[in-house]
Amino acid sequence: MATEQKKQGGAGGAKRKPVFTKVDQLKPGTSGHTLTAKVLTSKTVLHKGRPGAAAVQLHPTTIAECLIGDETGTILFTARNEQVDLMKPGTTVILRNAKIDMFKGSMRLAVDKWGRIEVTGPANFTVKEDNNLSLIEYELVNVADE
Repeated sequence: MATEQKKQGGAGGAKRKPVFTKVDQLKPGTSGHTLTAKVLTSKTVLHKGRPGAAAVQLHPTTIAECLIGDETGTILFTARNEQVDLMKPGTTVILRNAKIDMFKGSMRLAVDKWGRIEVTGPANFTVKEDNNLSLIEYELVNVADE
């Protein structure tokens, strides 16, 4: 017989303890991931905003691709604007509520306005660099209902 676990609630709705995911468990089209990863590289791929056009930039946009990983593998993380400053090579970060975006058929990890990036103390794992999930190409296959 299966035993049911009662939800540990309480007044005011207690926060759920985050379930940490490993990089090799990430799949296309999933979201709500919490993981600890080391930043290996960070490369700015887009910097929009006209220098000298106006004294106050309304919405300058900076996007960086960061290779992050843990002991199970690596994946490219797309950092936007103020996230770029947090994702410095050598830092260890906790990504909360991260999601998988697909870009040209490969997975990218991202944290949108509903998630959070926290810089934390150095992690005690060695990154498995020979398992880059962003190098796996996925093909969108439409399955017809019979």
